[in-house]
Amino acid sequence: MFVRNQWYVAGWDHEVGRKPLARTICGEPVVLYRKLTGEAVALSDACPHRLLPLSMGVIEGDNLRCRYHGMLFNDKGHCLETPGQGHAREQIRADVYPLVERYRFVWVWIGDAEAADPALIPDLWQCEHPDWAFEGGSYFIKADYRLSIDNLMDLTHETHVHPGSIGQAELLDAPIEVTSENGEVIVSRWMNAIEPPPFWQMNSQSRAIVDRWQICRFIAPSTVVIDVGVAPAGTIPKGGDRTRGTNGFVIDCMTPSTEGAHWYFWGMARNFQTDDAGFGQRLKEAQSRVFAEDVVVLEAQQASIDALPGKRLRAIDIDGGGVRARAIIDRMLNT
Repeated sequence: MFVRNQWYVAGWDHEVGRKPLARTICGEPVVLYRKLTGEAVALSDACPHRLLPLSMGVIEGDNLRCRYHGMLFNDKGHCLETPGQGHAREQIRADVYPLVERYRFVWVWIGDAEAADPALIPDLWQCEHPDWAFEGGSYFIKADYRLSIDNLMDLTHETHVHPGSIGQAELLDAPIEVTSENGEVIVSRWMNAIEPPPFWQMNSQSRAIVDRWQICRFIAPSTVVIDVGVAPAGTIPKGGDRTRGTNGFVIDCMTPSTEGAHWYFWGMARNFQTDDAGFGQRLKEAQSRVFAEDVVVLEAQQASIDALPGKRLRAIDIDGGGVRARAIIDRMLNT
């Protein structure tokens, strides 16, 4: 169920430091740490001697020592010391994962290392543009990563799952447009002349009537970027320059961990109050509460799927984006 030869987010840049960090990505145990230069390293999280997780070990300079028998590995996976042997065993090596830091994320390549091309990392320009601010967090969700993609590509659920923040009845009435472009899936929704929900009232500092938009873009195999915002009613035509309104991009990167669990790395890049760090922290906390509501739903959904193996998920019109996204994932899995 895992698409290989892809870049996946292993963690936020601040999570990887001078203490080994364990992450399971697409079923593969990975350990991450930083050298004294600040460069991040990703190795297989299993000592090739007796397979104890290297994440239990100790960082010494730029190297990682296994806690079991003391074998010392460098950032290339080479064994530098083999206690009790009198010399290093050249044939004992830890696998190394290609790694790139971009957009505040640490990306790890799962698959053929020789095929790793940084140009294949999704374009999340909003996360590092000087005119935008970016904050975020993560959740470990005990559910198939594709359920999160379904959730993000169908935002009608906001009405009932997030009624106190971003949900409103107009989401159910507004038509959606589902298109495919360059291997991506786009779901667009515009709501004209409506009262903004609480989240946008706070961030636009107004209860005036607005036009609201949600444009969800699925980037295979597991990234969803959602262009969201509001503007005074009638000031921005459909498809116009939305950055003139109160505009944000919700960044969602799903990293499969095991068959029934994934890491969800989320954040919002915004073009409003970009120089207010306090506001950014409050916005992050508000988003965290919203996404926590999704976690409850997704984990309950997965538990129900596991308990009812004879039942199948059904799709209606609002599921069009998720259905197309899953079709792309299925094709990637079968090639």
